[in-house]
Amino acid sequence: MATVVPVDEFTGEWYPGFKPEFLEMPYIVDPVSPFKKEDEGQFWFLDFHWPRGLTPLGVFTWGGDGYCWGTQHAAENLPLPPGRGCSCRFAGTHLYGTAVPETDPQQLAARAKRIGHNLPAFLQDYPGFWERGRDELEDWWSYFRGIDFGTRSLADLGALLHHARHYHKRGMEIHFGVMYPLLANFVGFYGQCVDFGIEPGEIGKFLQGWDTKILETDRELGKLSASARAKGLRDVFAAHEAEGIRTALAGNGGAASTWLSEFDAFLGYYGWRAEGTTDPALPSWIEDPTPPLGMIKTYLQRPEDHDFEAASRNAIEEREAAIEVARAKLTKEEQAVFDAGLESNQQANFPFWQDDHNFYMDLKIMLPLRWTCQELAKRVDADTSQDMLYLFWPELVGVAGGRPYNGELRSLVDARRQYFDHWQARRSEMPKVLGTVPETVEDPILIEIFGLNAHSLQAMQNTDAASAASVSGIAASKGTARGIARVLANADELHRISPGDILVCESTSPNWTPAFAKIAACVCDGGGTLSHAAIVGREYGIPAVTAAGVATRVISDGDEIEVNGTTGTVTILRKAADVRMADGAGVSS
Repeated sequence: MATVVPVDEFTGEWYPGFKPEFLEMPYIVDPVSPFKKEDEGQFWFLDFHWPRGLTPLGVFTWGGDGYCWGTQHAAENLPLPPGRGCSCRFAGTHLYGTAVPETDPQQLAARAKRIGHNLPAFLQDYPGFWERGRDELEDWWSYFRGIDFGTRSLADLGALLHHARHYHKRGMEIHFGVMYPLLANFVGFYGQCVDFGIEPGEIGKFLQGWDTKILETDRELGKLSASARAKGLRDVFAAHEAEGIRTALAGNGGAASTWLSEFDAFLGYYGWRAEGTTDPALPSWIEDPTPPLGMIKTYLQRPEDHDFEAASRNAIEEREAAIEVARAKLTKEEQAVFDAGLESNQQANFPFWQDDHNFYMDLKIMLPLRWTCQELAKRVDADTSQDMLYLFWPELVGVAGGRPYNGELRSLVDARRQYFDHWQARRSEMPKVLGTVPETVEDPILIEIFGLNAHSLQAMQNTDAASAASVSGIAASKGTARGIARVLANADELHRISPGDILVCESTSPNWTPAFAKIAACVCDGGGTLSHAAIVGREYGIPAVTAAGVATRVISDGDEIEVNGTTGTVTILRKAADVRMADGAGVSS
């Protein structure tokens, strides 16, 4: 029997001054909205991508353009036989998602016939399809990079708002238009492997070991760390918090100035990324270089530089060994089927694309919207450069069209900022699931990306979880590690993790990747075998356990824990207070 988690607390008033017409935007099956009582009949999961919550503009960029347009558009075009994409609701500022099922037998049959024709055609031209989409987005990016926003008229800024919104929306169409067929292809291969008796934890290894733009960024950060070490700058980094490192280096001159030139060259290409997924409220590394500088600071705490090349070789060797072991257990007929599926999935490689595309999409396509909003804030003499982010799209377009900002809108922005801060502080207590929670789910995205399986769903509903001494989940990346847990709500403090710590979080996304060069292991509440933490954990050879459900509630910051990425178990060895007491005793003795 399904469990019902009430949504009552999250219905009623939403953002101050909100009107339903503010959310009128394109969708195919179901539109974005705050929670309503009738939503209780569906299953909703807390999406880990936006742990801070979303501002009114963020509601449009992901809730509208991503969930309710991008996923539904792609699911109808492919189509996905059992699903029509995703929809979302908001509890305060926090986004909850759901899969929209297709249950009509006639529709299921028709959709299955269509995907039977469309999927092979896509796979045959996957490189061309992805390259054309990527190049289209890069053309838009070049257009925005060539604009001096400060010299444009108010009317021009209004046009730029629409261009930036189109760029983002088109990115979501391309994103899910590639993601869904790649995922459908992988799910078919995964099912064949399971039928052949291949251990599920081994299947992801067959597709690891390919370089991505995200891993390339990490290597370049590693090179900057090695350069700083060679130039004798380790003490400068160690003596300052991340926020003050650039100023300190600029004041040193000599080798420090040379290194800063290297760093600025790095930012010029790799710095157009924010510490979160498609959220216009977040600055890029260009705007705020604290994250990469802080990451390099902690890289320099290691006795030696991380060997990225060795990690890559190990990932390739592990891949080839896993394939060889799997094939050895199959008959010749089974090998032929396995080889065909493997070749198809290595050519149209979902784990590779899942990481690589973020360089071109998720970490930067919202930046032109941010730049336009910042310039508009200057023109209307707003209190902060962030104020326009707290306007809903029709209000924002109105300001660009000359609507007065002083008075009602200024007051609403202040009230909405307070509302956002209130709900951000509540993130750790937000229910992981809402509505009618099934015993299991069928949607491959919810299983493979979000890690919503029978075990994690049960764990999320366990009210006694906080007192447990261990958690378990998906064995996402093999190996065992012990260390101090660092429980993070978002990536803002990621650069403060020390080498050898164990990252514990809701889930990771590509902006978290640089930390994998210094952590001992990773534990996530969510995420399946194709989640970011699972993919990058395998690439770096870092033990990872995903879909633990309640790791961030059971494990406290500072606990000493053991992570077994081979069995999918995480054990609390000592609570944080005991660790501090032992460390204190060690110092006094």
